Amino acid sequence: MENQMFCFQCQETAKGIGCTVKGVCGKLPSTSKYMDLLLGVVRGVGAIDTALRKAEVERPQGVGAFIVDALFSTITNANFDDAAILRRVDKGIVLKRELLNTAQKAGVELPKYHEVEWGGEKTDYDAEGERETILRNTDADLRSLKELTVLGLKGMAAYYEHASRLGYEQQDIIDFMCEALSTIADPDADLQTLLNTVLATGKYGVDVMALLDRANTSSYGNPEITQVNIGVGTRPGILISGHDLHDIEDLLKQTEGTGIDVYTHGEMLPAHYYPQLKKYKHLVGNYGNAWWKQKEEFATFNGPIVFTTNCIVPPAPNAVYKDRVFTMNSTGYPGWKHIEAGTDGHKDFSEVIALAKTCDAPTEIETGHIVGGFAHNQVFALADKIVEAVKRGDIHKFVVMGGCDGRMKSRNYYTEFAQQLPKDVVILTSGCAKFKYNKLNLGDINGIPRVLDAGQCNDSYSWAVVALKLKEIFGAADINDLPIAFNIAWYEQKAVIVLLALLSLGVKNIHIGPTLPAFVSPAVLKVLVEQFGLGGITTVEEDLKTMIG
Repeated sequence: MENQMFCFQCQETAKGIGCTVKGVCGKLPSTSKYMDLLLGVVRGVGAIDTALRKAEVERPQGVGAFIVDALFSTITNANFDDAAILRRVDKGIVLKRELLNTAQKAGVELPKYHEVEWGGEKTDYDAEGERETILRNTDADLRSLKELTVLGLKGMAAYYEHASRLGYEQQDIIDFMCEALSTIADPDADLQTLLNTVLATGKYGVDVMALLDRANTSSYGNPEITQVNIGVGTRPGILISGHDLHDIEDLLKQTEGTGIDVYTHGEMLPAHYYPQLKKYKHLVGNYGNAWWKQKEEFATFNGPIVFTTNCIVPPAPNAVYKDRVFTMNSTGYPGWKHIEAGTDGHKDFSEVIALAKTCDAPTEIETGHIVGGFAHNQVFALADKIVEAVKRGDIHKFVVMGGCDGRMKSRNYYTEFAQQLPKDVVILTSGCAKFKYNKLNLGDINGIPRVLDAGQCNDSYSWAVVALKLKEIFGAADINDLPIAFNIAWYEQKAVIVLLALLSLGVKNIHIGPTLPAFVSPAVLKVLVEQFGLGGITTVEEDLKTMIG
């Protein structure tokens, strides 16, 4: 039977090989096909823009914004709306024509391979001959390196979009994204060229996370140690999910004084740690857990839900909440209302607020508090205390357990790993992986909590900064000489760029799980193992011996 689609970009891909009938995430074959078309246009735009830049020709505006939005919209669980994806295809075609016209007028010779990328004059979206498929590259190793790059670029695009919405941009990051797209579009690119591109993607991954860190902290202050309520109030609420801090600020400003409470969900939890966001008294708490539990948790929330970024789980046809969900930015779902930004970059939440006023207060599903806010600035404030605990032997080791959570039962490994860690080991976490253990009572060491949550997945950058600072403090010759182990859970493409960023910083012996990526070929995996000591996970008992000793 011929594949109706092929996608292997997430950890839960079917049989650990690839989704061929329907995405495990819920993505339909039509959506997958249109995303393939969009990625073809993106590569063409990147290739032509790179040629113009190298020829020092002034380029049309909008290339960066288009590429960032297009790549982000194809990330796992971000956009399920075929019409929204096709609008991006059409926008890309217009931009590509403008780039082609610019090149023609300037006499710039373009790489021939841009012509094989979809996005000419045709409007027949079902033209099989123009359809991009991952498997068209029959060399598994070349394909693996290209996919590793493009998936890293998707994660990079996500972080760049958040920074740019706060007014922080960096042209060399956009230029690199275009050049990387041009390289992976080149059918003659060899293994070494592609491997170099993968490593460069990691380097720019560090840059984009540093840019976003600067954007967030400059806009909202450095995260502070914060107790976050996980219970509910008596007033109607709006639940905001995703990662975009600019959006939650807009929502908080517009709901102030309305009698509506705002609750965070999933990766929006760290919004509570920022001084300029936590000052809003109607930001009352976090509701629920990681993204994959949203079907039951959205049903009991009772009020409207807004998605600022990916992590959408398609609702059941009879879901009680399906008519009160809103999307924005790169997200989309058929039948859900989409809120566009105005010309000033801000969003109007008046329809969401009006709906919230007609809803009941959230149903309580748990009570208590969780503690977070341990980004690098806050950890530096505790540096003397931490260093003293290490020198005295009270802290034996740190283990970075950042990354993603997911539905597979094998992910209970991370809960068990956290529970069985020796009492003198501190967990450094970020991303939604923390929901596997951030509500456990793991205690503290001399007043230092044993789970230090830096924030969102992009805040994995904080642990790189902390590691480099500890290297300086302890006078270590190499970052890998520090008492830090890395046990990372991955799910989607933002975890890919975090991994590549850590590798570019020279971090070795990282363990990733619960399974290794399907898009990494055996030969490419061998290179990663030999050069960086990359490994998978086994059992909790064996991995504790290996990582903690």
